[in-house]
Amino acid sequence: MSNHSSARPHTIKSTNNQTIIDALKRRAQSVINDKSVDAETRALIRYALEINDPSLAELVRRADAGETVDNLDVPLASLEKIEALAEIICRAGNESTAALLVLMATLENASEPKTLAHAAKHFAFTRCGELNLYGMVEAQTALVESELLSANLLAP
Repeated sequence: MSNHSSARPHTIKSTNNQTIIDALKRRAQSVINDKSVDAETRALIRYALEINDPSLAELVRRADAGETVDNLDVPLASLEKIEALAEIICRAGNESTAALLVLMATLENASEPKTLAHAAKHFAFTRCGELNLYGMVEAQTALVESELLSANLLAP
C-alpha cells in the first residue's frame, strides 16, 4: 500500500492562503481605524471588507501607500455616469426608478460589468450613507426620545 503524499502540501497551501487573507483583513481594519485616512477611503475599504470585494488588496495597498483610493479600472466617463446615477438613486426622488433602470442597462451593456457594478456599489454605499446620516440620526433620536418619555411617564 502506498502513501498518498498530496494531502500535506494542500493543507499547507490552504493554511498559507488563510494566513494571507487574515493579514489582509487586519491591514484593512487598520486603514479603517486610521483617522488620518480620509473618510471616503475608510468607508470604501470598510464596504470592500464587508462584501469580500476582490479589489480589497489593491484598495488597501493604495491607502497604505497614501495614494488616492478610487474605483479601479473604470473608465472616467463610465465612472462619472455611475456616480450621477447613484446620486439620483440615493436622493430617493421621483427619478430614482428611472436612474436605477438606466444603471441596470449600463451594467448589462458594459464590457466589464463586474468592475462597473463594484464601482457603483462603492459610490452608492458612501453617498447614501452621507445623504441619510442625518435622517438616521433624527429617526434614532425620535425613537430614544419616545422611549425615554414613555418610561418616565409610566414610572411612579
